[in-house]
Amino acid sequence: MAFARRIAVPASTALSLAALAACGSGSPPAARRPLSNADSPPVAKAIVDDFGDTLRTPSGPPRRIVSLNPATTEMLFAMGQGNHVVGRTRWDTYPPAALPVADLGNGLRPNVEAVLSVHPDLVLLYAAADNRDAVGRLKAAGVATLSVREDRLADFHRILSLLGAALHDSAAARAVDDSVTASLARVRASTAGLAPVSVVWPVEIAPLRVIGGGSYLNDLLADAGAHNVYGAMSDPAPQVSLEDLLRRNPSVVLTTGATVRAMRSDPRWQRWLADSGHRVLVPDTALVGMPSVRMGAAAAELVGLLHPGVVH
Repeated sequence: MAFARRIAVPASTALSLAALAACGSGSPPAARRPLSNADSPPVAKAIVDDFGDTLRTPSGPPRRIVSLNPATTEMLFAMGQGNHVVGRTRWDTYPPAALPVADLGNGLRPNVEAVLSVHPDLVLLYAAADNRDAVGRLKAAGVATLSVREDRLADFHRILSLLGAALHDSAAARAVDDSVTASLARVRASTAGLAPVSVVWPVEIAPLRVIGGGSYLNDLLADAGAHNVYGAMSDPAPQVSLEDLLRRNPSVVLTTGATVRAMRSDPRWQRWLADSGHRVLVPDTALVGMPSVRMGAAAAELVGLLHPGVVH
């Protein structure tokens, strides 16, 4: 699966994006804890998801959760709720504790029969049009669903809050949120006095799509001391022309090995690559692939590439 398909933000490919170590700059998983806590009394709550659907939580928290979204899978384990996760997608490979959980296949247009076979009482999905049918079938079978979409950094905080409410464990959600926020603040402080590096981040070559201002990656680039030359565009992944990109003359291209090979076959890119002031950098896709609990580590990874030697 190509990196462009993992990191592209349009809804049709956003789940594979999430398929793309918690350390001092990351968010370590919380210790396992019971699903209820003092600040979340066992009363029914109405939660509106990103499809506009209302989830009315029962008086008790869900005990069997299927997460068909790698970002929410990471959040659940970080909240200490991994022992209640009974199904995941094939792309959910972090944390390692998630690997023994039943692999139910894809997160977009999932196999509903496979999901129902593990008897969930809550299914978490990515809010893409391709999942509308699955949501309808799961609800018809009497299973609660919560569909969320994460494009911006703000969505991470919002989704954690929704999970805290749905699982009757708002304290754990806040603890994870606070940890990630602190890790990003440390990275941001480490680059505060540095001159921003102008960058572009192609996610597809044909057609050429780049990370825009509507993506969480634009937020991480700013924290890492970079200026995204397409950051003023509100689209998460706008389509642009190569001529316009080269006119903006970024000093760094963030991409993958496969994209580098495609660049080297194009004479226009060859001229850009020949300039000694230009660099091509390849981030760790396992860290930068989605806005989840390892965003501190993702931002630190970008700092290490863009500003070698900076301590964060």
